[in-house]
Amino acid sequence: MAIDVRSTAGLPFEASVFTRSARASEQHAASWSVHYSRRLLIADAAVVLAVTGITFAVLVAFDRILWESAPAYAVLSTLIAGAWMLTLSLSRSRDFRLIGVGFDEYRRAIIATCIVYGATAVGAALAQLVVPRSYFVVGLPLGVVALIIERNLNRIWLAKRRENGLYLTKVIVVGEPNDVQYVIDQISRRPGRVEYDIIGAVLPVGTEATSVTGHGRTVPVVGFANAVPSVIERVGATAVIVAGRLDGGSAFVRELGWQLESSATELVLAPGLTNVAGPRIHWRPVDGLPLMHVEMPQYNGLKHLAKRVMDVVLAALALIAIAPMLAAIAILIKRDDHGPVLFTQKRMGRGGVPFTMIKFRTMCLDAEAKKAELEQLNEGAGVMFKLAHDPRVTAIGHHLRRYSLDELPQFWNVLRGDMSLVGPRPWPENDIPTGDRMVIRRLYSKPGITGLWQTAGRSDLDWEESVRLDLFYVENWSITGDVALLCRTAKQLLHPAGAY
Repeated sequence: MAIDVRSTAGLPFEASVFTRSARASEQHAASWSVHYSRRLLIADAAVVLAVTGITFAVLVAFDRILWESAPAYAVLSTLIAGAWMLTLSLSRSRDFRLIGVGFDEYRRAIIATCIVYGATAVGAALAQLVVPRSYFVVGLPLGVVALIIERNLNRIWLAKRRENGLYLTKVIVVGEPNDVQYVIDQISRRPGRVEYDIIGAVLPVGTEATSVTGHGRTVPVVGFANAVPSVIERVGATAVIVAGRLDGGSAFVRELGWQLESSATELVLAPGLTNVAGPRIHWRPVDGLPLMHVEMPQYNGLKHLAKRVMDVVLAALALIAIAPMLAAIAILIKRDDHGPVLFTQKRMGRGGVPFTMIKFRTMCLDAEAKKAELEQLNEGAGVMFKLAHDPRVTAIGHHLRRYSLDELPQFWNVLRGDMSLVGPRPWPENDIPTGDRMVIRRLYSKPGITGLWQTAGRSDLDWEESVRLDLFYVENWSITGDVALLCRTAKQLLHPAGAY
């Protein structure tokens, strides 16, 4: 019985146990995942051919190769394209366990691309061949960017199909009512981003509940845990999620796996290990005993140095690129009420050290004085003060807030080292509640201009979910994840939600 670890949006950890016979594999071959994998294969091929073709065109146009050498380089481009497609397949970047969710799909595609171009460079050096620099200056970065964009566009396509009820896996959730509710709640929070369509709940024998509700969605109870296979056949489910620990423990899961061997049903374990992402989890079988090792979060080291380098480079480039926009916004704010252009406020930084965060001013000059009058209308989560229609916001301020343009000066905070491009949101110094360990732990990382909270609904989220997302980022961040969140932020700017 093989165990595969993966991370799914909303459920920080899932362990999928696949026990399929030959007939089950054939049935699974007709599922949505295979059709989508074929779509990715075609899209990947289009990207690979386009990138290698563009690289060859640049080679001919700018490297001034002799025309008698062009056929040889055409052959090299073809070999690179073939090796690239093969490596994308061997790296399992289109594995149905990864596609459509999480960062691992992107990571594998990037690594496969780097391996191909790295092998090309090493092979050329060993064979003492001259490979034009266009392959590495143009082909490698263009290939990485193109693959990321292509996979993201396919995810958008997949999400829209899922929102319409297509490309979903019908699943039942087995467990105690509270555990089932948690799974339903987390999956229902992200329609279109999770492959599972929960069609029923299966509870322990004797439970009187007729339905379970999570995140506003009510799921009927379709049976009891002592008869899961018959329930699956009756409701037409193709996956089972075992939530938490049931009576019988591992023996129950083992017996259920045996019962599902002859079907195409996927068995998924959601053990309730919250706020732990897949990359931090490793399985090490010892004489038939599968041991799950959880890596401790790292708050210092080379990864953080790489993050700082990325922050400095991207923030500096961003400030140079948007300098005309910053000047234009400053003029508009000044003309609006002749007040100061920038707004500064003390925020809590890494380790609880306060710093001065700068933003474009979006409120009237006496905003702080008027705050007391509006306290009873507060719509913010937890200690945060927020109003969807705050009368203190200026005319230009409404537009700046809607598209998060008021936060552009924070690139300067990033250069200074007070903030990071990606991280938990920066809280005002007086809004940090004392005594809450979950809240305090989020201060282990520098606050960010964007992050999970900013891309998941912002002020529309409740307090508990806001804190959970911040803490999840702090303990599970990665460079690949930061890049993905930056891309998601760019999309969020075009279709803002929860920004007011």
